[in-house]
Order: sequence, then C-alpha cells, then structure tokens
Amino acid sequence: MAAVYQALHRRVSSLACRLHSTYVRKMRYLNQLKEDDSLCRQAQTSGTFYLFHNLSPFLQKAGKKYLVPQLSATEMRQILEKFPEAEQWIEKSVLIGCSDEHRPRFALDLGALDKSVIESELQGSFTDLRKALFVVDSEDSPLLASAQSLLRWHDSHQYCSKTGQPTQKNAAGSKRVCHASGVTYYPQMSPVVITLVSDGSRCLLARQPSFPPGMFTALSGFCDLGENVEEAVQREVAEEVGLEVQSLRYSASQHWPFPSGSLMIACHALVAAQQAEISMDTLELEEARWFGLEEIVEGLKREPGSSKQGDGSFLPWFPPKQAIAHQLILEWLQQQTAQTA
Repeated sequence: MAAVYQALHRRVSSLACRLHSTYVRKMRYLNQLKEDDSLCRQAQTSGTFYLFHNLSPFLQKAGKKYLVPQLSATEMRQILEKFPEAEQWIEKSVLIGCSDEHRPRFALDLGALDKSVIESELQGSFTDLRKALFVVDSEDSPLLASAQSLLRWHDSHQYCSKTGQPTQKNAAGSKRVCHASGVTYYPQMSPVVITLVSDGSRCLLARQPSFPPGMFTALSGFCDLGENVEEAVQREVAEEVGLEVQSLRYSASQHWPFPSGSLMIACHALVAAQQAEISMDTLELEEARWFGLEEIVEGLKREPGSSKQGDGSFLPWFPPKQAIAHQLILEWLQQQTAQTA
C-alpha cells in the first residue's frame, strides 16, 4: 500500500511541476492577454515594442552585429509625441509573445509616419525582412517573422468578406470581428511542403528565376485543399521535376513569413536511382539538377554574393542556416557522411 501512495505522490508532484513550469505559466498568461482586452491594454503600458514601417522591421547596427531594439511604452510615447496624428497608435499594436518574466512583447507598424524622423531619433533603419532575418540573432528572427505575418494579416483583413463592413481587432490582435455579421476572423497560415529529393547518393536542388544569382534550394509548394502532407510532396515532386517518390519522411517545420505567412513542412523524399532523369517544369523553375556529396560540402561554405566567377556566372550556394532548407541539406549531408564512414 505504501508503494501505491508513493507512486501516486510522484504523479501528483510531476503534474504540479508541469502546471507551474515557466513555460505553462507564460502560455496561460499570453492566452489571458488574448482573451481579456482590459488586461491586454494594461499590459501595453509595461510591455516592450518591436517597430515596423510598411512591414519592414527596425534594426540598429552595433559593430558587425544587427540588433532588434525593444522599446518601452514610455519610449514609444516619446516617439509618437512627435506625430500629433499618432496619439492612439499604441492601441494598433499586436501581441507577439512575452518574456519568462511575463513582460509582454508587441509589434507596431508605423507605416503612415515619416520613417526618417524615427530612424534619426533611434539611430537605426527599417530593413527589408528577407535581409533582416539573416543578420539578426536566432532568438529575434522568429519574433520578427511572426510579427510581420500578423501585421500583414491585419492590414489585409480590415473588411468582412461577408458584409463588406469594417472589422475590429481585439486589443491583442489575435482576432478581428465583424459586428454587423457576428463573424470572427482568426489569423491563418498556409501549409507548404519543402522537400529534399534524393536518389540515394545525390540530392536534387533547384532554383526559380526570382532567386538571388547562384542560389539553389529544395523543392517547395503549397498544399492543395484535401491533400495530406504525403500527397502534397508526391504531387510537387512529380509536377516540378517529373520524378515519382518511393518513400518520404518528415524532418521538421518552420513558420516562414513569405509570401504572407506559411508553415513550412520539411521532408526528405527518396526516388529510384534508375528513374532519376529530371523533367523540369520550366514555368516554375529556371534550373534543377543533382548534387553530389562534394558539391554540397563546397556549396555550404559559400556566402551569398561571394560565388561570382570571372565569366560572370555564379557557383551554387544554398540557403543560410536560418532557413529550414539549410537544415534539410545538412541532414542529408550527415546521412551520406555516416554511410561512407
């Protein structure tokens, strides 16, 4: 009987630790802020703010590093005081997270204001998000990506698709409501499969005309309605390079703010080596080809813009480590290295 009581005590203690962990407390606090407008408005007076201008985040350069400043509510008001028309702008902010100490983090887009005044006041600049994601710390890049996606969603959902009437955001920005119809709109992401195809000894990478010169990456495409992940991977590989997937495995996922908020679902796919002749969809791709182990090793060493040759062409290089495509390529490389060891 004593053993039963001890086991029960351990289970209760374990449950109590989970319920009172830092993560659980933080998630429950964030949920309260999303559901309680009064609590969220109160939090805006003690939270910190990430600034955007027309969806470009504000960065400060410190030596060779780029920092993402978090402004206090007081600092925000001091900036907004320079613009009489921006008196209530803090209320336009959206909640994007909080610290372990429950200090809320908000994002605010100041696109209607003169950005030169803000840049001069704060000694920094508003930077295109694609560039910003690859120069800031790994802790800041997910927040910037989430913030831009949420700000973009609010900008494009100001009217109800049923009534055409204006929608109103709640204080946290976690939803918009059409009071005329009673419809509530929630931010959504589009699922995208990104797939590294291999024939066992090589991996397939491709590029689109819009890519930076020399950059190759894994195949990707939006999931169609009614598809599961496996079906989307098989279809995209067949459509883009004319190959039939024999087997696939899931790797990881990543939120990606382009084009307007995507959930990248990363997979490895295997095709038969004897049926690995590429038949490329030229409407989607500019180039697609197989890469061997040595080519992957060399390509990972190259930096964007550093692969230009004397004849004007570019040696292949791959997405930087912040992109999930980089992780797929590294996983393939590790697998190949282990097999040849």
